[in-house]
Amino acid sequence: MQRIDKSSLLFDNRYLRALIIPLLIETLLSVTIGMMDTIMVARVGEHAVSGVSLIDSIANLLIFLFSAFATGGAVVASQYLGRKDEKSACFSAKQLMYLSIAFSLAVSIIILIFRRGVLDLIYGHIESNVMDSALSYFTPILISFPFLAVLNSCNALFRSMGKSRITMIVAIIMNLINVSGNAFFIYVLDLETFGAGLASLISRIVACAYMVYKVSRKSEQIHVENPLKVEVDLPMIRRILRIALPSGIENSVFHIGKILISSTVASFGTTSIAANAVFNALSTFANIPGSAIGMAAVTVVGQCCGAKEYHQATYYGKKLLGLTYLMMGVTCLTIFILTPELARLYNLSDAAYSLAVTATRLNMWQTILFWPLAFTIPNFLRAAGDAKFTMIVSIVSMWLFRVLLSRILGVNLGWGFIGVCWGMFIDWYCRGIFFVWRFVRGGWKTKTVV
Repeated sequence: MQRIDKSSLLFDNRYLRALIIPLLIETLLSVTIGMMDTIMVARVGEHAVSGVSLIDSIANLLIFLFSAFATGGAVVASQYLGRKDEKSACFSAKQLMYLSIAFSLAVSIIILIFRRGVLDLIYGHIESNVMDSALSYFTPILISFPFLAVLNSCNALFRSMGKSRITMIVAIIMNLINVSGNAFFIYVLDLETFGAGLASLISRIVACAYMVYKVSRKSEQIHVENPLKVEVDLPMIRRILRIALPSGIENSVFHIGKILISSTVASFGTTSIAANAVFNALSTFANIPGSAIGMAAVTVVGQCCGAKEYHQATYYGKKLLGLTYLMMGVTCLTIFILTPELARLYNLSDAAYSLAVTATRLNMWQTILFWPLAFTIPNFLRAAGDAKFTMIVSIVSMWLFRVLLSRILGVNLGWGFIGVCWGMFIDWYCRGIFFVWRFVRGGWKTKTVV
């Protein structure tokens, strides 16, 4: 094994702290902002909460696709920065903007025209007041998607430069606008779910405008030259899509699988549904450090691979993996201890409370041991350009274990919600085995995209 000369390292600990800490805060905010619409619209009634919840399931699927383009652009830009080719990094940023705008506009316009038919197709017959609430919320959310897609791309580019503090500040501003907008439109103007969607639209427009202004400044290491001058470069777009398409397919299939699993859990009855809601909420908070470090890995590992410093990419991969274990160990142990008290906040029945506590505590132990192997390491591989491998492993493992095995354990063997949990854990084991094998063997080192 090649020894690392610490004096030649591309990133020091101060740089890593400056990159990761804002990402932790930003990730926390991204988790909470989605909850605020549902919480603040609850005063309108159950039909409003249900309508917002139905739209969020669809919106999250589309947001995953937008994020895939941003990830593809970030990997390409990071690798160009690693090569000290700032001109190509800037040009890749412009192509990323074209992709984000074109795709998000097409999706938004098509779904906006057929939005009621889309809801009927996905959810079938639902109560009229729920449908009205969903449609009222859906309209401004669809209009906001192009702004959100461009915002995600700008954020990814700034993370590529290591400037995650800017994206954190923008996330704080978005939260403040969203919460205050909800309060004004829902509580004062009585616009109900339309008001919640309008607040989200305004927050995304403001954030997008600011980040477009920032990314257009020539003083930035990565900036968009002459944004009004159209310069389409198909080879550069193909480089971005080489990462974006596998990531988008992987994320979409993953989300569809989660929807199918939710339907399996729903078949167990109200107790399991309620327990699953608590399980998902607490698990999301436990995973925040891992998600943040995963975003940081795109910058760090991507630049190392662009510089052809694969031994440094391996070094930082191991370092970030160790940091993930340390930080998630703290969050998981904290939630494990507090689970009984946190679960009481949801006012569950005794049966649902007991099931939620048992499942969540089991999940915390599994998360500490196996989540980083299944979800942190693939970010290293994507940053190197090995997105196709992660897509294949993730899709096969997701459907074979998390979807199919969950149904066998939960329904056929009668394990119920705990059986679904074990299907998910076995999915993690499978992913972890293949991703660790790939990282150790070094097949990702041949996948550099620039």
